[in-house]
Amino acid sequence: MVSLPPRTPLRITRPGLVVPVRTDPTGRSGPTRSQASGPHWRRTSQGHYVPARVDSTVPEQRIVEAAALLPGFGAVTGWASLRWQGGAWFGGLTGGGRVELPVDLAISSADIRNQPGSRVSAEGLPPHEIVVVDGMRVTTAVRSAFFAMRHAGQLREAVAVLDLAAYSDLVSLDEMAAYAEEHPAWTGVPQVRDALALAEENVWSPAEVSARLIWVLDAHLPSPLCNRPVFDLRGNHLGTPDLFDAAAGVVVEYDGSIHLAGERRVVDVRREEAFRRAGLEYLTVLGDHLRHRDRTAARMREVRRRALAARPAQRRWTIDPPHWWTPTVTVEQRRALTEEQRARWLRHRALAG
Repeated sequence: MVSLPPRTPLRITRPGLVVPVRTDPTGRSGPTRSQASGPHWRRTSQGHYVPARVDSTVPEQRIVEAAALLPGFGAVTGWASLRWQGGAWFGGLTGGGRVELPVDLAISSADIRNQPGSRVSAEGLPPHEIVVVDGMRVTTAVRSAFFAMRHAGQLREAVAVLDLAAYSDLVSLDEMAAYAEEHPAWTGVPQVRDALALAEENVWSPAEVSARLIWVLDAHLPSPLCNRPVFDLRGNHLGTPDLFDAAAGVVVEYDGSIHLAGERRVVDVRREEAFRRAGLEYLTVLGDHLRHRDRTAARMREVRRRALAARPAQRRWTIDPPHWWTPTVTVEQRRALTEEQRARWLRHRALAG
């Protein structure tokens, strides 16, 4: 990642992606007009084409096709920039994965217009907020997340942007807070501030974001810890629950489809038994529960009341790690890891995306 000199052309170095081309009367650098209107080419935007075999549903290919519209000074921003910079959970889909989000393009003036699949923003764009990653001009991660949070349709979506950007260690909460403080008058900043108050740096999936926000916003319960390791009093690791209410002793786990059968289910049952032996209450949340927030909030309140009523006089668990444990619960801690440590202690991230 390097600072961008002005007017760098789009030369993508990431393999497997196809940069759109314009028509060429000779047919050498692009299709002829006749070829472009035939079945072997697909129009990506006004005047730009790729071979019809190129898959337009691949997020990175969508980003490349939109970026071909950029003028000499401009960059991809929002979710697409975060995806390009390694944001594992930014697939450019909403509505339960049924609707494609447009690729947002940040430019310095109204040089281009919205086209299908892309959306233009002509807000101020200083050169130091543009970087090149694998040949693609993108805005810095903090600006990209700031843009996506400001333009999110609702607060929960804005929280998810920051949580999931932090998951990939692209942006910390402190970095976003400082950036928002530097840009107080921009459209949507109040939503960014509200999202910062709810955001966490250690969620591992979008479903965990949704479950946590039901706990806080719908059940009106104190903010839980996210993916905080829990140990017995001898220092043995009992497990790392998705959400953990340390005051009441409640474990909340989201079980997606990979948790419902086979060896993974056996592991989950053993972990639940270990938590219960330590005196902890256990609540499982499934995908359908996230769609019925009121009912799920009622379940959360009930399990917390039950946990508080049955709480033992002495805890048989702790969240204080043994001396040999390496913490990875903040962006700062994860950025400090070596590549070998990341491969060992963050291997769960291979499931993202």
